[in-house]
Parts: sequence; C-alpha cells; structure tokens
Amino acid sequence: MANTVNIPRLDLLHYTEGTIEQRKQFSEDIGQAFAETGFVTIGNHGMDKALIGELYDVVQQFFALPEEEKNKYEIPGLAGQRGYTARGREKAKDANTPDLKEFWQRGQTVIGDDVLKESYPDNVIVETLPRFNAITEEVYRRLEIIGRSLLKAIAIYLNLDEDYFEDKVKNGNSILRAIHYFPIENLEEIASDAVRAGAHEDINLITLLIGASADGLQVLTRRGDWFPVKAQGEDIVVNVGDMLQRLTNNQLKSTTHRVVNPPKELLKTSRYSVPFFLHPKAEMSLAALSNCVDKDHPKVYVECTAGEYLEERLREIGLKM
Repeated sequence: MANTVNIPRLDLLHYTEGTIEQRKQFSEDIGQAFAETGFVTIGNHGMDKALIGELYDVVQQFFALPEEEKNKYEIPGLAGQRGYTARGREKAKDANTPDLKEFWQRGQTVIGDDVLKESYPDNVIVETLPRFNAITEEVYRRLEIIGRSLLKAIAIYLNLDEDYFEDKVKNGNSILRAIHYFPIENLEEIASDAVRAGAHEDINLITLLIGASADGLQVLTRRGDWFPVKAQGEDIVVNVGDMLQRLTNNQLKSTTHRVVNPPKELLKTSRYSVPFFLHPKAEMSLAALSNCVDKDHPKVYVECTAGEYLEERLREIGLKM
C-alpha cells in the first residue's frame, strides 16, 4: 500500500538556494505529489527547533487557562477568524457532530498602507501571556514566507510565471490556528461519531502544519484507505486546499484528511497542532487557469472569488450563520 501513497520529503533549500536543476526537480516533485496525493513533507524550511518548541509551550499554556478566561477571547461575529473558539463550535462539512477540539486563530498583520488593513479584524491579544502573542506572530510571519516560496515552485510546475501568486497572497487573508484536541475523559459521554477532526478538505490554497504533539493525522488514499501522515523531526507537512484545487481544475488534489481519536490508553491525553492556512486576498478569482482546461478536462467549478468561497465554507462548517 505504501507504494501507492506519494508523500515525498522535499528539501526547501533545493528550491530557495539550489541549482537550476535542483529548483526544477523540486517544482516537479511537489507538483507530482500534489497531483497524486495532495501532500508533501518539507525539511530545511528555516523554522528552528527552539522556536517550534517554544510555540508548543505557549500554546499549551494558553489552553491550560481557566475556561472563563479563554471565553473572554471568543469574539462574537468574527466566525472564529480571530481569537478563541470554544469546543463544540466547528464541525466537518456534512458532519452532524462537532469536532472534539478548541482553537485559537491569528490573522494577517497588514504591512504598509494597504487598504486591506481596514477590511481585516484586529488580532486578539492575550494580556496574561505576552510570549504567546509574540511567538504566534513570529511563527505566522515565518510560515507565510515558507508558503510563498512553495507557491513559487507550484507556479513553475503549472507553467505560470514564478511570481504568479505573489500579488495575490501578499497581505492575504491567511490564518495561523493553534488547536487543542482535549482529553476524552469518558467515551460514553460523547457522541458515537465524535472524532478529533472529522474527514474534511481544507478551504485555502495550501496548508502548512508544524508537527503535532501526537499521532492521529490520516489522509484518504485513492484506494479508499486511511494512511497515517507522520512528519520527521521538525519537518512541515504541506497539503493542497480547495482553492488551489479549484484554480487548477482538479489537476492538484485537495485530499480528504482527518484526525482520529487516540487508542484507549491515550484517550485522557491532549493533542496539540498548529496549522497555517495560506489564503489569498478575497478578490482573487478562483476561475480555472486556462492551461488547466482542455477538451479532456472541461471546467469543473462555477467561477467565484476566494472571499465568496471562504464565506460559503465557513457557513458549511458551522462557524458562520
């Protein structure tokens, strides 16, 4: 079965600092993996072990705060796009039962005089944990840089100009999400179909996941099997989101994935995870690229903008009414 799952480990330095041949090979490798399984793991990305370690430390500190304090950071009307979202709020599309998680979201800090500054809500500040604010801001910045490099490689694979995505994602609507999959104290007290994260596809262009504190991430293969995805050390797991799938007319795959509940002996333990959802600006068109449409591959999707698609999906997953 392993032979049917192409989730290669790629060295980002081969693209950012490599030879012409290495850069071309990197683009080909990430493109092929995204076309087949929608997932890769990335090494040598520039996020050092100490920063990742501190990130998980401050994330655990935040979620250990009393419920009444965390609830102060849940902002009505923002659909979970900034600050805290309590357990029981989000579900997978088409699921009946909410996921077994709570989370925190940090958004874009617009640089310069971009008019987008007025359209994004302010980030929520945790007064009692200053390092939480500083570290999540730094990680957001680093992951955005890494993501933009990966999009350059993807653009080359798609026979586009290397900078095709640059003006679309600079000051884009990207989100850093810190997730706490809380302990399951008693299986009898939760719904029979309740899981840490139900089977779903991501909304955005690409997702970058910095490790996780425990196993559980699985992807659905073409054969219909669930395959565990495990990063090596500080590697980042990167996957295609629905927006990139729509843009490429299904040439690149937004693969279904989930986070399963732990084995019985680990039910009462927490799992933490920090994905970065790289979004473009709201006005970006998701109309299929002309070089991804031909007589054998007619247009699959109705045209819409990234903002319109995000609104639709936020309603489907229960974060927006």
